[in-house]
Amino acid sequence: MLGYHDDDWGTPVHGDAELFERLTLEAFQAGLSWSTILNKREAFAAAFRRFEPAVVAGFGPEDRDRLMADAGIVRNGAKIDATIANARTALALIAEFGSLDAYFRTVVPPAQPVPPDTLPGGLPDTTPVGDALSKDLKRRGMRFVGPTIVYSFMQSVGLVDDHLPGCFRYRG
Repeated sequence: MLGYHDDDWGTPVHGDAELFERLTLEAFQAGLSWSTILNKREAFAAAFRRFEPAVVAGFGPEDRDRLMADAGIVRNGAKIDATIANARTALALIAEFGSLDAYFRTVVPPAQPVPPDTLPGGLPDTTPVGDALSKDLKRRGMRFVGPTIVYSFMQSVGLVDDHLPGCFRYRG
């Protein structure tokens, strides 16, 4: 977990596959601990073919069966189905905006550091911007993209900067 925080969490991500991976992993985390998902991250990447949206969007019933049988990932049929459908929506976003990164940046303003007086436990679970992004993703057909999941995604990929004062990654 420390390595994930120090090297990954909050670092800006721009590639379509990387952004789709993070959104997918946040969706799979719903109801589970983040450490469970992080420990299965490589298995997820292999099972979902490195999260290339065009590849995942083409998954059919055989792929779903393969995923449901893969003990290396979380075998939740609703989340697997959502991931495949979400890949199709991701492709539509890429076609419309040029990339997932370009789409997210039309909705989310540039990341700002948290105020210097923010204490541990003082970060929100969601924000109006996260709520708006969640609503737009749902309107476009994505599933498992509620406000809390979306805000966690935004933190993960550096769309918001929630490193606290005292953290070596804080840039206040």
